[in-house]
Amino acid sequence: MPTLAVYDMNNSKVGDIELSAEIFDVEINEALVHQAVVMQLASRRLGTHATKTRGMVRGGGRKPWRQKGTGRARAGSRRSPLWRGGGTIFGPHPRSYAFTMPRKQRRLALKCVLTDKIKNQNLIVLEDLNFDEPKTKKFVEFQKTFGVDKCKALFITREIIDNVVRSSNNLQNAKAISALQLNVYDILNCEKLFLTKDAVEKIQEVYA
Repeated sequence: MPTLAVYDMNNSKVGDIELSAEIFDVEINEALVHQAVVMQLASRRLGTHATKTRGMVRGGGRKPWRQKGTGRARAGSRRSPLWRGGGTIFGPHPRSYAFTMPRKQRRLALKCVLTDKIKNQNLIVLEDLNFDEPKTKKFVEFQKTFGVDKCKALFITREIIDNVVRSSNNLQNAKAISALQLNVYDILNCEKLFLTKDAVEKIQEVYA
C-alpha cells in the first residue's frame, strides 16, 4: 500500500496518507491506456465533414446531348462524378467517430495512469486547495511554491471549486477538475498531478 506525504498550499508537509493499492498500485497495461486515450479523443471529433454526391449537385436536369451520332461518349447528366463540377464518389459524410470500452477496462486504464504518476514521483497530495477570490496571480504564486509554474499540471479537487477553476482558466499549463471528471487523457497530458486529500478519498470511494 503506497504512502505519500501530504502538503499544505505553502509546500510544507502536514502529514501522510495511505493510498489504496487497488487503485494506485496496479500492473500497468500500456495497450489498454492507449485504447482509452484513442476512445476519448475519438469522441471529441465533430465528424461534420461532407461532400456532395451526384444527387446533391445542382443542375443536370437534361441530357447534355443525344445518345447516338455525335461521336462522343454517352452521357445522361452533367452531375456525373466523371465531370468537372459533378458529384464526388465515396466522399466523406457526417458521422460519429465515438466508440466505447467496457466499464472495467476504462477503470483499469485510469488506475494504470494513476499508478504511473506515483511510480515516477509526479503525484502530490494537498491538504486543501482553495482561494479567497478568483485570482490568476495567486494561482501562479501557488504554482511557483511547488515549482510547477513552467510545466503542465493538473489539479483535482473533490468537487468543482469555482475560485480554483476560474483562477486557472487563463493559464495554458494548468487545469482544475473535480474527482468525478477524472480521465486518462488529462492525467497523461500533465507532468505533475495534484490531488487534494478529500479528492483521494472520493476517488477511492468510487473506484475501489
